[in-house]
Amino acid sequence: MFKLVRPAGLLRLLALILPAALAACNTTASAPPQPMAAAPAVDPVTAERYAAVTTDKHPVPGVDPTTLKPRNVRQLVDYATAEKPGTIVIDTNARFIYLVQEGGKALRYGVGVGKEGLEFKGTATVNRKAQWPRWTPTPDMIRREPERYRKWAGGMEGGTDNPLGARALYLFRDGKDTLYRIHGTNEPQTIGQAISSGCIRMMNQDVIDLYSRVPTGAKVVVL
Repeated sequence: MFKLVRPAGLLRLLALILPAALAACNTTASAPPQPMAAAPAVDPVTAERYAAVTTDKHPVPGVDPTTLKPRNVRQLVDYATAEKPGTIVIDTNARFIYLVQEGGKALRYGVGVGKEGLEFKGTATVNRKAQWPRWTPTPDMIRREPERYRKWAGGMEGGTDNPLGARALYLFRDGKDTLYRIHGTNEPQTIGQAISSGCIRMMNQDVIDLYSRVPTGAKVVVL
């Protein structure tokens, strides 16, 4: 026979059971706290090198260091070459510029290069340098993409929207302008790609650095 539980006893029994039942519900319903994703580590030297430049003729936006591939960051590397210090060597396959230094070293910069069939190859000389250069598309560029380039046939003044960026080094061969340049870009995400109309593009912070180190008359070797 079942034992009859009086109302007062039933209430006391419920008072003991309910808290335990509610506690069990809370334990199963609450998800464990999720660990927060760690922020990408930022090298302070890299952050400083690619910070915004506010002291130039036009402002140069900073490059987010967390978006930079380590291979594209300006750095001193071992580099065996027969070229003399001060020579610029452009490796279009690896997409690097090397500024040859003493002692088997070179300053290496990540670059963007020309599309297949538009690359410059051989030896040239830096016959002209310009800060915030004026840009004029070549006749070939206008012929290939008239919708994009015809409106700039008369040229574009230097500035933050100019595709040559903050600096340009003009490559000559046998005293004649090859129409190829080493220049800055306002699209740092294109560094490491084959995307330009033949010229060698660098992050603005890098081309400013290279410009300051290279005199007019410097030898350029494009591999």
